[in-house]
Amino acid sequence: MSFDRHLAEIALEYPHWTIWRSDAGRWWATRHHPLSAEQRDAGCAMTIDADDPEGLREQLRDQERRAGPAP
Repeated sequence: MSFDRHLAEIALEYPHWTIWRSDAGRWWATRHHPLSAEQRDAGCAMTIDADDPEGLREQLRDQERRAGPAP
């Protein structure tokens, strides 16, 4: 599967994040909205990265779990 397709699929799965792949080949995601103090205390990050699309999905799942339910 092409990296463009992976990008599109992950972006659809996680609409509150901007997803991209760097020129160096790393996969990145940045939140659209600032974190609350509670989310920071829970270990949430504004930007995450991974070696591959599945690794990014794992990071995103973890971040969503840490963030708690959407307002």
